[in-house]
Amino acid sequence: MPVEMTQQRFEELVSEALDELPPEFADAMDNVVVLVEEYNEESPTILGLYHGVALTERTHEYGGVLPDRISIYRRPLLQMCDTEEDVVEEVLITVIHEVGHHFGIDDARLHELGWG
Repeated sequence: MPVEMTQQRFEELVSEALDELPPEFADAMDNVVVLVEEYNEESPTILGLYHGVALTERTHEYGGVLPDRISIYRRPLLQMCDTEEDVVEEVLITVIHEVGHHFGIDDARLHELGWG
């Protein structure tokens, strides 16, 4: 049975997950916004998605572009969890996973680090 949670509470969990980032990582994030969306229409079961150019791939020509986006998908996260505690844990994992992509870390390495 999926967990029921208000949009506001879910957004608080995403914000709290971002607060868990070590300060050196939070300070290094550049030109990126984190958004909560209901789900991804193209892949409705994914939990999050990074849209943009990773910091490691930006060159001196990077500039004048809209911010990269990290989308955290509320509906699939709630559907996979049984308790609010599960949601807290999965939101944290998903946020850190997508922030990792912003820093140029690929899925294989994120899984090795336990953020898969």
